Amino acid sequence: MKTIFAILFSFSFLSGCSSAKLDFRSVDNLDLQRFMGTWYVIAGRFTPLEKGAHNAIEIYTYLPDLEQIDIDFKFNRGSLDGAPVSIAQKGWVYNKENRSHWKISPFWPLKLDYLVLAVAGDYSWTAIGVPNQSYLWIMARTPHLSQESMKEVLKALAARDYSADGMITVQHNEVPTRTGK
Repeated sequence: MKTIFAILFSFSFLSGCSSAKLDFRSVDNLDLQRFMGTWYVIAGRFTPLEKGAHNAIEIYTYLPDLEQIDIDFKFNRGSLDGAPVSIAQKGWVYNKENRSHWKISPFWPLKLDYLVLAVAGDYSWTAIGVPNQSYLWIMARTPHLSQESMKEVLKALAARDYSADGMITVQHNEVPTRTGK
Protein backbone atom coordinates (compact mmCIF):
# COMPACT_ATOMS: atom_id res chain seq x y z
CA MET A 1 0.00 0.00 0.00
CA LYS A 2 2.86 2.41 0.76
CA THR A 3 4.24 1.78 -2.72
CA ILE A 4 0.91 2.59 -4.37
CA PHE A 5 0.60 5.75 -2.28
CA ALA A 6 4.16 6.80 -3.21
CA ILE A 7 3.45 6.26 -6.90
CA LEU A 8 0.19 8.20 -6.80
CA PHE A 9 1.78 11.00 -4.79
CA SER A 10 4.75 11.23 -7.17
CA PHE A 11 2.58 11.42 -10.25
CA SER A 12 -0.02 13.72 -8.73
CA PHE A 13 2.85 16.10 -7.92
CA LEU A 14 4.10 15.81 -11.49
CA SER A 15 0.66 16.48 -12.90
CA GLY A 16 0.95 20.02 -11.56
CA CYS A 17 3.41 20.55 -14.38
CA SER A 18 0.56 20.75 -16.88
CA SER A 19 -0.75 23.98 -15.39
CA ALA A 20 2.55 25.85 -15.69
CA LYS A 21 2.87 28.76 -18.10
CA LEU A 22 2.88 27.76 -21.75
CA ASP A 23 6.26 29.22 -22.78
CA PHE A 24 7.98 25.84 -22.84
CA ARG A 25 10.91 26.77 -25.10
CA SER A 26 11.43 23.23 -26.34
CA VAL A 27 13.52 22.55 -29.47
CA ASP A 28 12.25 24.00 -32.74
CA ASN A 29 12.24 20.84 -34.84
CA LEU A 30 12.67 17.33 -33.47
CA ASP A 31 13.30 14.48 -35.94
CA LEU A 32 11.12 11.90 -34.23
CA GLN A 33 12.62 8.92 -36.06
CA ARG A 34 16.20 9.91 -35.12
CA PHE A 35 15.10 10.43 -31.52
CA MET A 36 13.77 6.89 -31.19
CA GLY A 37 15.95 4.12 -29.75
CA THR A 38 18.01 3.70 -26.61
CA TRP A 39 19.02 6.60 -24.38
CA TYR A 40 21.22 6.21 -21.29
CA VAL A 41 20.15 8.47 -18.43
CA ILE A 42 23.33 10.35 -17.48
CA ALA A 43 22.19 12.91 -14.91
CA GLY A 44 19.23 14.93 -13.76
CA ARG A 45 16.74 15.89 -11.09
CA PHE A 46 14.61 12.81 -10.69
CA THR A 47 11.19 11.75 -9.47
CA PRO A 48 11.01 9.78 -6.22
CA LEU A 49 10.53 6.57 -8.23
CA GLU A 50 13.92 7.07 -9.90
CA LYS A 51 15.95 7.67 -6.75
CA GLY A 52 18.83 5.22 -6.51
CA ALA A 53 18.60 4.18 -10.17
CA HIS A 54 21.76 2.71 -11.73
CA ASN A 55 22.27 1.62 -15.35
CA ALA A 56 19.18 3.67 -16.23
CA ILE A 57 18.04 3.61 -19.85
CA GLU A 58 14.96 4.65 -21.76
CA ILE A 59 13.99 2.91 -24.98
CA TYR A 60 11.64 4.81 -27.30
CA THR A 61 9.71 3.01 -30.03
CA TYR A 62 7.39 4.94 -32.34
CA LEU A 63 4.20 3.13 -33.38
CA PRO A 64 2.96 5.11 -36.41
CA ASP A 65 -0.37 3.28 -36.73
CA LEU A 66 -1.27 4.37 -33.18
CA GLU A 67 0.60 7.69 -33.34
CA GLN A 68 2.09 6.59 -30.04
CA ILE A 69 5.54 6.23 -28.50
CA ASP A 70 6.19 3.21 -26.32
CA ILE A 71 8.70 4.02 -23.60
CA ASP A 72 10.47 1.35 -21.60
CA PHE A 73 12.41 2.77 -18.65
CA LYS A 74 14.82 0.21 -17.19
CA PHE A 75 17.28 0.44 -14.32
CA ASN A 76 18.87 -1.44 -11.45
CA ARG A 77 17.53 -0.36 -8.06
CA GLY A 78 20.09 0.80 -5.49
CA SER A 79 23.33 -0.43 -7.13
CA LEU A 80 24.93 -1.41 -10.43
CA ASP A 81 23.86 -5.02 -9.84
CA GLY A 82 20.64 -4.25 -7.94
CA ALA A 83 17.23 -5.66 -8.68
CA PRO A 84 16.17 -4.89 -12.27
CA VAL A 85 13.16 -2.62 -12.69
CA SER A 86 11.21 -1.94 -15.88
CA ILE A 87 8.52 0.74 -16.12
CA ALA A 88 6.45 0.87 -19.30
CA GLN A 89 4.95 4.18 -20.33
CA LYS A 90 3.16 5.58 -23.36
CA GLY A 91 3.73 8.89 -25.05
CA TRP A 92 2.10 11.06 -27.69
CA VAL A 93 3.43 14.02 -29.63
CA TYR A 94 1.42 16.93 -28.27
CA ASN A 95 2.89 19.69 -30.43
CA LYS A 96 2.65 18.33 -33.99
CA GLU A 97 4.55 21.30 -35.46
CA ASN A 98 7.91 20.85 -33.72
CA ARG A 99 7.35 17.36 -32.21
CA SER A 100 9.31 18.36 -29.06
CA HIS A 101 6.41 18.64 -26.59
CA TRP A 102 4.95 15.24 -25.70
CA LYS A 103 2.43 13.95 -23.22
CA ILE A 104 3.59 10.89 -21.26
CA SER A 105 1.35 8.48 -19.40
CA PRO A 106 2.75 6.11 -16.79
CA PHE A 107 -0.83 4.89 -16.27
CA TRP A 108 -4.32 5.92 -17.35
CA PRO A 109 -5.71 8.60 -17.07
CA LEU A 110 -2.58 10.57 -16.15
CA LYS A 111 -0.77 12.46 -18.94
CA LEU A 112 2.25 14.57 -18.08
CA ASP A 113 4.21 17.13 -20.07
CA TYR A 114 7.54 16.00 -21.50
CA LEU A 115 9.69 18.64 -23.16
CA VAL A 116 12.67 17.97 -25.39
CA LEU A 117 14.65 21.03 -24.32
CA ALA A 118 17.81 20.33 -26.29
CA VAL A 119 19.29 17.71 -28.58
CA ALA A 120 22.72 17.44 -30.18
CA GLY A 121 22.86 17.91 -33.95
CA ASP A 122 23.90 14.27 -34.28
CA TYR A 123 21.34 13.12 -31.69
CA SER A 124 24.13 11.87 -29.39
CA TRP A 125 22.65 13.61 -26.31
CA THR A 126 19.41 15.23 -25.23
CA ALA A 127 17.94 17.15 -22.29
CA ILE A 128 14.35 16.59 -21.21
CA GLY A 129 12.35 18.67 -18.77
CA VAL A 130 8.93 19.68 -17.52
CA PRO A 131 7.31 23.14 -17.62
CA ASN A 132 7.85 23.96 -13.93
CA GLN A 133 11.51 22.79 -14.06
CA SER A 134 11.10 20.38 -11.13
CA TYR A 135 12.66 17.55 -13.11
CA LEU A 136 15.45 17.22 -15.64
CA TRP A 137 16.88 14.25 -17.51
CA ILE A 138 20.13 14.43 -19.46
CA MET A 139 20.54 11.39 -21.68
CA ALA A 140 23.04 10.12 -24.24
CA ARG A 141 23.35 7.30 -26.73
CA THR A 142 26.25 5.88 -24.71
CA PRO A 143 26.53 5.19 -20.96
CA HIS A 144 28.95 8.09 -20.48
CA LEU A 145 28.97 11.69 -21.72
CA SER A 146 32.22 13.59 -22.27
CA GLN A 147 32.86 16.77 -20.29
CA GLU A 148 32.78 18.71 -23.55
CA SER A 149 29.35 17.31 -24.44
CA MET A 150 28.05 18.00 -20.92
CA LYS A 151 29.18 21.63 -21.30
CA GLU A 152 27.15 21.78 -24.55
CA VAL A 153 24.09 20.40 -22.75
CA LEU A 154 24.42 22.93 -19.93
CA LYS A 155 24.89 25.77 -22.41
CA ALA A 156 21.74 24.67 -24.30
CA LEU A 157 19.76 24.53 -21.04
CA ALA A 158 20.96 28.00 -20.05
CA ALA A 159 19.87 29.33 -23.46
CA ARG A 160 16.35 28.05 -22.68
CA ASP A 161 16.46 29.48 -19.12
CA TYR A 162 16.15 25.96 -17.71
CA SER A 163 18.02 25.38 -14.45
CA ALA A 164 20.58 22.58 -14.20
CA ASP A 165 21.02 23.03 -10.44
CA GLY A 166 20.80 20.03 -8.12
CA MET A 167 21.54 17.35 -10.70
CA ILE A 168 22.49 13.83 -9.65
CA THR A 169 24.70 11.62 -11.82
CA VAL A 170 23.56 8.10 -12.71
CA GLN A 171 26.17 5.36 -12.50
CA HIS A 172 26.46 2.89 -15.36
CA ASN A 173 28.46 -0.28 -15.82
CA GLU A 174 31.60 0.27 -17.85
CA VAL A 175 30.36 -2.18 -20.47
CA PRO A 176 26.72 -1.64 -21.45
CA THR A 177 24.63 -4.58 -20.30
CA ARG A 178 21.43 -3.65 -22.11
CA THR A 179 20.72 -3.11 -25.74
CA GLY A 180 17.93 -1.47 -27.62
CA LYS A 181 17.50 0.02 -31.02
